[in-house]
Amino acid sequence: MRVLIVYTHPNAKSFNHALVEYCQQGLIEAGHEVRLKDLYAENFDPVLRAEHLAELQAGIIPAKIQQEQADLLWADGLVFIYPLWWFGRPAILKGWFDHVLTRGVAYDYSQEGVTGLLKHKRAVVLITAGGSQDYFKGIDAETLIHRPMTDGTLSYCGIPKVDQFIYYNVPTMSEAERLAILDQVKQLGREFDA
Repeated sequence: MRVLIVYTHPNAKSFNHALVEYCQQGLIEAGHEVRLKDLYAENFDPVLRAEHLAELQAGIIPAKIQQEQADLLWADGLVFIYPLWWFGRPAILKGWFDHVLTRGVAYDYSQEGVTGLLKHKRAVVLITAGGSQDYFKGIDAETLIHRPMTDGTLSYCGIPKVDQFIYYNVPTMSEAERLAILDQVKQLGREFDA
C-alpha cells in the first residue's frame, strides 16, 4: 500500500516527530511505500487568500497545489500526526485542507448532496494533547476533537475507515509511557492494512 504521512509540528525534536519516525518504520517494515509531508519544514503557506479562492472557484489549480493533490491522490492510505492546539488542528494543517481538498478532487456536490471523491482505503489520525483524558472527557471535548477531522473532513471526502488516537498528558508522561506509545504506533504502521 502507498501511505502518505502528513506531519504538522514545528519542533523536529518533539514527541510528534518521534511518532512520525516510529509510524514510518512500522509502515516500511510491513512493506508499504511511504511519503512524508512535513508542512512546517516545507514552509507551507496555510492562508487561503481571496485571489486563491477565486482561482479555485474558477477551476484554476495553482501548480503548487496540483503537486499537493498529486501527493494526496498517489496514496492508498493517509496518516495525520499533529498536536492538539486550542481543541483543534494546527492552522497550517487546516490551511492545507483548505487549499488541497478542492471540489472535483476531494468532494463534489449534486442535487442529492455531497459525494466524497477520495478513494483512500484508510486514514489514521494521531493527536498529542497536554491535558488529561479525564479533563477532556469531563467536558465532552473528545467529540469536539474527533468530529472536525474524522467526520467533517476525511469521512466527508469519502474515506470509509478513519481511526483516531489521542495521546494525553504528553508533557508530563514518563519515558516508559512514551516508549510504550511509540511501540504501539510502530505496530499500528505494521498493521496498517489489516
